[in-house]
Amino acid sequence: MPASLTAIYLDHRQSLLGRALRIVRDVPTAEDVIQESYLRACNAVQKGPIDNIGAFLHRTVHNLALDQIRRRRTQERFEAPASDTADPLEVACGSPSVEDRLLHRERLAQFMGAMEALPDRARRVWVLNRVEGMSYPQIAAHLGVSQGTVFNDMKLAMGHFVDALSRADRG
Repeated sequence: MPASLTAIYLDHRQSLLGRALRIVRDVPTAEDVIQESYLRACNAVQKGPIDNIGAFLHRTVHNLALDQIRRRRTQERFEAPASDTADPLEVACGSPSVEDRLLHRERLAQFMGAMEALPDRARRVWVLNRVEGMSYPQIAAHLGVSQGTVFNDMKLAMGHFVDALSRADRG
């Protein structure tokens, strides 16, 4: 890299910093922008001569600063803001609490009790549909019953579950 590039960069550094600072309004970001412009100028010089290195640096700083602003705006639109004030003790745990686990176990026991109270065919229809993923016509063919019977058994099972869990919630 020619020494003239470094000399020109150092001569223009203050004006480059001022130009970047007017756009990004943040000193560390402006410093990053002018350093990036110097690196880009070094790469450009290696590919071929630059007629006006000072103008090249200024244009590069301007473009990089605008890119930085666009990037910042995009991040603000689509990313959640960083919480610098979050107390580590107040960060939510990924696993359920002991109380939640107990409630889920009780709810599962209530559901299983309701499942056992269903007539056999209605239970089989529900399992084939909700667990095995079979459609009503497939279940009808598998069990040798009509699709209407499958529909009625499924309606019976769903109503039974809703009633059983509602009673458990009230009690």
